[in-house]
Amino acid sequence: MEKLDAFDIPFVGLKNGIHQFDYPLDNSFFEGFDFREFHEAVLDVTLAFDKKERILELHFTAKGHVRVSCDVTTEPFDLEIAPTWTQLIKFGNPEASTDEILILPEGTYKINVAQPIYEMIVLAIPPKLEHPGIADGSLQSEILDKLKTLEPKASPMGGQNDPRWNKLKDLL
Repeated sequence: MEKLDAFDIPFVGLKNGIHQFDYPLDNSFFEGFDFREFHEAVLDVTLAFDKKERILELHFTAKGHVRVSCDVTTEPFDLEIAPTWTQLIKFGNPEASTDEILILPEGTYKINVAQPIYEMIVLAIPPKLEHPGIADGSLQSEILDKLKTLEPKASPMGGQNDPRWNKLKDLL
């Protein structure tokens, strides 16, 4: 977790107002969370840290790409992502925290922003990763060729229902 110490923000010494922090990310950041789904990550995260008297507003934006494997063909490709996330932080009883508002104990003087950055990026990845070359037909792959040969053929009825099943409709 020593790598993630760079994401500590000691906000006690900051004046009220907006402060900007920039974090270039690569695979070593995700290895700190034992996340190895990306072949390569090249991201720039910007944090607009708005300190007010009793509340902190954190506005995260990220831009860049991650190299992932296609779920259909296993071919690697670059996935462009640009997620954003806003986190509000108040002080008081930490047990009252919600997804939108993080409540820190009184007397806290710093916050580590690595976890919200990690979650923002990982949640920006779609559940199904499909190489863009599949949709436009530009990807040439042995796996795609094999999948095309295994596609079901058109029915001999030409899309018509088999008349043998019509008797089942009478049961309704």
